[in-house]
Amino acid sequence: MLRQFHSLPGLIAALLVMLLAISGAVLSVDPALERLHSTSSPAGQLNVGQLAGRVASHFPGVEQIQRSASGTVIVYYNQNGQAGAEKVDPLTGQGLAPYEPSAFSRWVKDLHRSLFLGTPGHGVSGVGALFMLMLSVSGALLLARRLGGWRNLLRPLRGTFSQRWHAEVGRLAVLGLLLSALSGLYMSATTFGFIANGSQSEPAFPAHVSAGPALPVAKLQALQATDLNDLRELVFPSPGNPKDVFSLRTAQGDGYVDQASGALLSYQAHDSMHNLYELIYQLHTGEGLWWLGLPLGLCALCVPLMSVTGILLWWRRRKAGPNIRHNSAAHSADSVILVGSENNSTWGFAKTLHDALHQSGHQVHSAAMNEWRGDYRNAQRVFILTATHGDGDAPASASQFLARLAKTGLKPGLPFAVLGLGDRQFAQFCQYAHQVQDAMLQAGGSPLLELETVNRQSSQEFARWGLALGEVLGQDLTLVHTPQQPRTHQLELTERIAYGEQVNAPTHVLRFKTSGELPDFLAGDLVGILPSGSPVPRFYSLASGSQDGVLEICVRKHNGGMCSEFLHGLNIGAQMEAFIQPNPQFRPASGTHPVILIGAGTGIGPLAGFIRNNKARHPMHLYWGGRNPASDFLYEPELNQYLSDRRLTALRAAFSQVQDRSYVQDRLISDALALRRLIEKGAQVLVCGSREMAKGVMQALDEVLAPLNLSVLTLKAQGRYREDVY
Repeated sequence: MLRQFHSLPGLIAALLVMLLAISGAVLSVDPALERLHSTSSPAGQLNVGQLAGRVASHFPGVEQIQRSASGTVIVYYNQNGQAGAEKVDPLTGQGLAPYEPSAFSRWVKDLHRSLFLGTPGHGVSGVGALFMLMLSVSGALLLARRLGGWRNLLRPLRGTFSQRWHAEVGRLAVLGLLLSALSGLYMSATTFGFIANGSQSEPAFPAHVSAGPALPVAKLQALQATDLNDLRELVFPSPGNPKDVFSLRTAQGDGYVDQASGALLSYQAHDSMHNLYELIYQLHTGEGLWWLGLPLGLCALCVPLMSVTGILLWWRRRKAGPNIRHNSAAHSADSVILVGSENNSTWGFAKTLHDALHQSGHQVHSAAMNEWRGDYRNAQRVFILTATHGDGDAPASASQFLARLAKTGLKPGLPFAVLGLGDRQFAQFCQYAHQVQDAMLQAGGSPLLELETVNRQSSQEFARWGLALGEVLGQDLTLVHTPQQPRTHQLELTERIAYGEQVNAPTHVLRFKTSGELPDFLAGDLVGILPSGSPVPRFYSLASGSQDGVLEICVRKHNGGMCSEFLHGLNIGAQMEAFIQPNPQFRPASGTHPVILIGAGTGIGPLAGFIRNNKARHPMHLYWGGRNPASDFLYEPELNQYLSDRRLTALRAAFSQVQDRSYVQDRLISDALALRRLIEKGAQVLVCGSREMAKGVMQALDEVLAPLNLSVLTLKAQGRYREDVY
């Protein structure tokens, strides 16, 4: 609902909001330029009487003196029947240059305020400000939900830049856009009289003035008592008319000045509504606050970018939305698939499951979780595929599911299976799937399988879940989900280092020569490899970056493993097709805090890459587990070199097939005191390896962290614990 509320105004008003933003950005430069060319004077240095006297000596036909919010003093005069206007130096009263308002600025201002449509145009601009306010508020709420609450609003966003640039730009601009939208709405409301601006409270023209000759303007007491910085406008009396008066407008109020006595007549102080209007006018235009106008202009320039990227995101979600063929009616289906998704990516997995079940002869109905009805008369099983949004919350299409389930109930004993999709880097990984599993059990459902999860849309993990599901259903259920892949590039194998033959765990470090067309990559990113005869890519963590000149991976051969056998069978000089998938959430954070690297087996690959590129010699501690140091001590020569040149601070290896067999978890427990000291210094933990190893590491670290009243979940929430597990 919130996402729809955010998207709909943006789509409707994209052009209007962009027009207002661009014109506002152009206008935001004017106060700074005016301030740059104005002469300022400290408070108390010059009063209005002194200024008026100096100006009058240089411009005998002076009619009016204005001081802009940026400090520019302008004199309007009439000389020999010719009207003129000039900028003056307030310290001398001398003219500096003719004053000619920029025709371009006037044009842009008219465009921004009314779209050249007069009064109706002011209303349209006000509607545009309302749309911008709606977009800013809903965008901020979406961002807070994505990051797990307002307290996390400044935390780094996860994903590739193309996935997060809309949110990154929005986070930078949201405060400025909120200020511009609110102030623009206020000014539009004052234009139409919905809110008073205080201009109605004007002083009455004095009924009586002093008789006698006019004093020199510099001697008028009321003008002497007014500081130059408070002046807004001084209008001189008509020449030769002793009953006329000076009209004085200041920052505090307006009044009239007797030209014979110098007294202030009929003074009217500004009320609170006038002062509020002046403040909001300054906040919106930057006039008098040039230092605010420039950042507001930059925020406004973000609007076109966010409009374009927002439309692209909407279009991608629309294209990725459900396009289910052979979708049976809910009342006649024997299998029901319910989908909880925030950006529609989960629907791709649901469609694969739907098609596979349909091909196996089932009547299948697929729908969003929010469409749960509870009266699926012929349903023999229910499959729920759901993502998690933000800090363990339900995604958009599942926000009402738990309430609907509690209201309608469930057919007793109805078999069901829940699959959670998410990213292990988040502390609340697949949390909503766990809530759904518990709710289905409480409602009386019978689980076909234990709750399973898929990390980062892994096709392999989804396929494994499909095989397990097929066994339970007693049929072959092959789930091949192939997301759209980027263009592949050719890689040529140039070097192979073999380990592990003696312990029946052949493992090779493979180095490929990269083509110039391959995108830049860093250690910890992923390479997707398409083995011959398979449409599903296999992903391997990279042990190198582009700057190393090679693409390096560490691969263990698995019997029957299509991709690992393919890679182990490559000869030097052989070529293969691959693509890069960025993985920015799995890499050491910038800064000098220590880094604790934990892995086992081929999980050492990206960790070795991190150490290789630790040229600043920040503290790095490696915990790694293998089988036997004589045969599969992966990267041993390189690690010894890194220890000697201090790119690696400490190495703690554990081996499971030696006399004093131990695992990496044992090393963590034995080093508990040292690890606690590193954590207290702000250390970040990076874990790479199998899922089972990662579970053991989490349990061991929870034990280590307990005396500090910390846990792995706490570190995850702080962005200090990240995993790349398979």
